[in-house]
Amino acid sequence: MSEYGSATTTDEVLEGVDLTGRRVLITGAAVGLGRETARAMAAHGAEVTVLARSPERAAEGAGAVQGLVPGAKVDAGVVDLGSLASINAFADGWLADHDAFDVLINNAGVMACPFGHTADGFETQFGTNHLGHFLLTVRLAPALLRGDAPRVVTLSSAGHSRCDVDLDDPGFERTPYSAWDAYGRSKTANALFARELARRAGPRGLLAYSVHPGAIITDLGRHLTEDLMNEMMETAKERAAEHGIEGGIVWKSVEAGAATQTWAATSTDAELVDHNGAYLADCGLGVLGANPGANGMALWILDDAKAAALWDLSEELVGTTFSL
Repeated sequence: MSEYGSATTTDEVLEGVDLTGRRVLITGAAVGLGRETARAMAAHGAEVTVLARSPERAAEGAGAVQGLVPGAKVDAGVVDLGSLASINAFADGWLADHDAFDVLINNAGVMACPFGHTADGFETQFGTNHLGHFLLTVRLAPALLRGDAPRVVTLSSAGHSRCDVDLDDPGFERTPYSAWDAYGRSKTANALFARELARRAGPRGLLAYSVHPGAIITDLGRHLTEDLMNEMMETAKERAAEHGIEGGIVWKSVEAGAATQTWAATSTDAELVDHNGAYLADCGLGVLGANPGANGMALWILDDAKAAALWDLSEELVGTTFSL
């Protein structure tokens, strides 16, 4: 069992770890958990590319990391996960300039936003959180698979426990839109994607995980209205009560919130590497049926048939296949 827990920070996870020579790409790294992950890994010698949706945000994030870690090997890249054209353009440029890299952390996302569509007509949360990262990962896979002990870490959330992904209506064309249901669907998709990626690319040495970071106040919550916040708090209280726990959400610092994805990207613990495709929380394996606000997970993210079907649908929607 991991010696870490819900309060563990990135620096504690990386104590004594040398990441010199590791090449890491992190989406959504201009602020919040992504920036903290970039800082922590750069401080231990990793070469980090800060990815953000605009040149200004990417430069701001990379500059912030360099300011916090003098001498850090950090650069910036632009990718808008709500645009297939932007993702393909970034991938084309990256693959032209780089033969290999080692770690991709799919950290970016949107949460509980109003109903809308990406540039390509996908429901915003499913399109950004899942399809954008799916396409980015698939396009970069050739270079990643040439890396040293490659890993892909994708942020899911306790929100996955709200609902399964609907493969027949991913865009809410026949279902009344709910901001939290849309978020839950996208986070279930993130977990299923990691599971299927591990199945497909594991034989080539790639490790893939999905992560619940915990509850952290970051820019991710920018769309939360008072009603949405109240709904989230009440749901957390109800689910905690179902497990005999008083209270609701336990908030983490950014440093603790980024710890699990950092652990997933770097640890050589048998608990982790022997469970390729796993859902992780609090720097450990998720527990089926436990409180999802902590380290619990829902049964549907273990559905291998659904994971394979989601992969096929995702390939169809983005127009790209993954060949090993």
